[in-house]
Formats: sequence, C-alpha cells, structure tokens
Amino acid sequence: MKEKVSSKGEKKHISAIWLIAVAFIAVGLLLFCQFYFGDSISSKTTYYQNTHINGVNVSGLTREEAKNLLTLQMEEQKENINLTLKNGGKEWVISGEELSFVGNFQPTLDEVIEYGREGNIFSKKKNENKIKENGLFVNVPIEDMYGGFEGKLDTIMADIENKHKRSEIIFQPNEEQMFKLNEGNKGYIVCRDELFNQINDAIYGDGEKVIDIPVREIVPENSLEEFVSQISLRATFSTDYSKSANDRKDNIRLALSKFNGMIVEPGEEVSFNEITGERSALNGYKNAKIIMGGKYVSGVGGGVCQASTTLYNALIRADIEILQVCHHSLPASYVPLSFDAMVSEGYADLKFKNNLDTPIFIKTFCSDTNAVVEIYGQPFEDGLSISTRGELVKIIPHGGDDIITDTDGQYEDKVLYKGEYYRLKFPQEGYETKGYVQYIKNGEVESEKQIRHDKYMPQNGIIVEGSSALEEGMTLPNNSVQYIAPQKVTKEATEKAKVRWGIN
Repeated sequence: MKEKVSSKGEKKHISAIWLIAVAFIAVGLLLFCQFYFGDSISSKTTYYQNTHINGVNVSGLTREEAKNLLTLQMEEQKENINLTLKNGGKEWVISGEELSFVGNFQPTLDEVIEYGREGNIFSKKKNENKIKENGLFVNVPIEDMYGGFEGKLDTIMADIENKHKRSEIIFQPNEEQMFKLNEGNKGYIVCRDELFNQINDAIYGDGEKVIDIPVREIVPENSLEEFVSQISLRATFSTDYSKSANDRKDNIRLALSKFNGMIVEPGEEVSFNEITGERSALNGYKNAKIIMGGKYVSGVGGGVCQASTTLYNALIRADIEILQVCHHSLPASYVPLSFDAMVSEGYADLKFKNNLDTPIFIKTFCSDTNAVVEIYGQPFEDGLSISTRGELVKIIPHGGDDIITDTDGQYEDKVLYKGEYYRLKFPQEGYETKGYVQYIKNGEVESEKQIRHDKYMPQNGIIVEGSSALEEGMTLPNNSVQYIAPQKVTKEATEKAKVRWGIN
C-alpha cells in the first residue's frame, strides 16, 4: 500500500512542474509579443520615436493626437510665411496672408504611421530601431496644407514659361522651293517637383526664404528636317478642258484653287464641298453646263465636277483613302468610265482621309487647256507606283428615238408642220463598268483592287415634230432626220466603246 501512495505523489509532483513550465512559456510569449508586436496588440497605434512631420515631433502620438498638434502649429506658422521667388530678373512674393489654411493631414499621417511596419517581426524591429537612430522626417504636400498656393504658383510659372513653338513645314506650292522647315524657338519649363521641394524646405525647415525658380530649357524639334528633304511627288493627274466655255474654265480654276497649298495631316478627313463652298455667284462661281437628271442644263458652278474628278484621280494614284465618291448619270468625256467624281451640294461629295503616317501636300494649277493636281508626301518604296484600270462589264442598250410633238411652239423656228422633224438629241448607250487600282513594282503588276462598280444609264434620242396640219397644196421637203431604232449590242459596238472610253 505504501508503494502505491508513493507512486501517486510522484505523478502529482511531475504535473506541477509541467504547469509551472507552461506558465513560464506563456509569460515569455506574452513578453515577446509585447516586445515585437506592441504596436499591433496595443489598444492604440502610435508613431515611432524620432518621427517628425512638417518639422513637428510626433513621437509616441496617435494619429488624432498628431493631427491636433500639427493643426495648432501649422495655423500659427501660416502667418509667418514670406517667400520670395526669383527668375530672370523678376521676383514674386508669397505671404501667408494670401493663403488659407486647409490642413489635409490625413493621407500623410496614414502613410507615415505605416512606414517601417511591413514585413516580419524582425524587420519591423529593425526598422523601428533605424528610425529611432536616424529619425523620420516627412512633409505634408504644400497643396494639402495651404489653399491658394497652387493657383499662385501656376500664375508665376505661366509668366516664366513661353510656349515652345515646334518646328513646322512651310508649303509654298507656287514657289520654286516649295518646302521649307520653319525652325521652332527655345522654350523653358519650370521644374515643378524641384520647386515644390524647395518651398517645403523653406516653410517647414531651415531652407532659404529666397528661392531661385528651377527651369529646364526645351530644345526645338528638328526631326522634320529629314522628312522635308525626302518629300516627293506621289502622284499627278490632269484633265483637258480646252473645249470648255470660258465661264466653265473659270469655275474649274476657282474650285481647284481652294486646294492649292493644302496640308492634310495624318488621319485628317477632307470634304470637297466644305472646302469649295456654296456654288453661288456670291462665291465667284459662274453659269455653265451641268449634268442634271440625265441632261445637260445651265447651272451655277458648272465644271466643278471636273475639278473634283481631277483631284480624285490624283488621290487614288497617291494611295490616299477615299471615303466617299459618286458617279455621274451620264459619262464624263474628260475621264475614263468609273473614274469620275460627281459633286453636288446636299447629296454628292468627294471625301478623303490621309491614311499615311505623315502629312500630304496638295498643289493645283490650270493652264489654258488642262487642270492639274499634284500630291506630295513621303515617297513610295523603291520601284513601286500606282496606276488605274477600267473594265467594261457590258453595254446597256438605248431604246432608240422618241418622237414628241411641239404643241407649245417651243421649236417653231425649227419645225411647224406634221411630218416636219428636228433632232433634239441623239440616243446614247449606257454602260456597266468597274474601276481598279493597280500596284506596280518594277514595271510589273504586283496586285490590284477593285474600287468602283458603276452604271451609266442609257438615254433615248429625241425627235421633235411640228404640230400644225399642212395647208392645201403644200408639200414638205425631204426629211433629213433619220429615225434610230432601239439598239442591238454587237461585238463591234463593244470594242468601239472600249476604245472610246479608254477601258478594257
């Protein structure tokens, strides 16, 4: 019995030792955590020792305590602000009286209290010791401290900085040297961050109260010089107007003159109608023949379509993107089928976009016989050129002659009696055609793309017959007007049309 009692007493003794050991370990862990995690297990987080904000020591303070202390001292300090900023012989004074107190401390307070607390317990302790030894000095951004500072500085900087004029290309299409480089002038920009740092030091520390505003010189851009030296003629196109009336020639010259000297920047879109303006006498346009409703009639601005067509053909040969183009109801004699560009205010326009990476330059001029457009810009790659090709899909046959009676006497100087005829208009066949752009490399067609598919509708002929009955005993002279029947398309007619319109 005694041996058993002794055994139980020994077990109780061992248990007591374990309890004491566990207690010591728990106390040690608590002390350890307090030592390394004191800021996180404490009911309040405080700033490390030797921490300064705006020159104010906030060691051991909570965020709220630090904010109250800073507010008190910074409001008093505002009245003592008296800075002189200098540059180029000019001086500007900023005093506390011109400023309002803002006191937006919170972002800086939150940032500073987290500083050095990242990482594990060992790195945190290392950071804390480093701050205690060397100190942590942080300033609240001046714009968060005092209102009116940024506006005052913006005014000063605007007075110092002159807008740097970049180098630009001067295009003088009528001069022997069409392209020149206008070099920009030097400019200056204030080093804003450096200036704010100097102001912070002056207000919050021992910095100079007189500050030389730091500036940086901007050197003119002359990167265009190489481009100017390489500008080349990308495409040219001309149309003949030698048989046109003088008023029509004047309209063509006027419309094309609106584009002479035009510089189209990369991505820029251009509308022919917007550039040439309303076709009116007030804008200098004259009466001349225009196509309307399948007929040639007199209208203000006649001939402008030849100007737009000439420009259009130069543009497609320069590989410039066409956004909108329309064809006439009747073929235009001055250009192959599917390469005309009809314009009319309100419903038909020629629009294009500079799809290149560099500007294009447009030159236009007119001689007594021809209207010419030249497109200049970055050169094509070596050996590359662009041409066009038209294709006749089919002839659309006309319906022959229509005979109308002159009941209102409009043509009484030509015909009076029944059986007396006057040809007002010959029938005209129509066409279905396609237009292509060809990319030619070293004389060989490398590729081509279709850009047009048009229909020019046929027109019947018109014969006018008199309306009065012949008087007794009268006979009419032989009729020289020959009636033309509806057209039957032949192989010969097709080949003739291809030659006439310069297509295949």
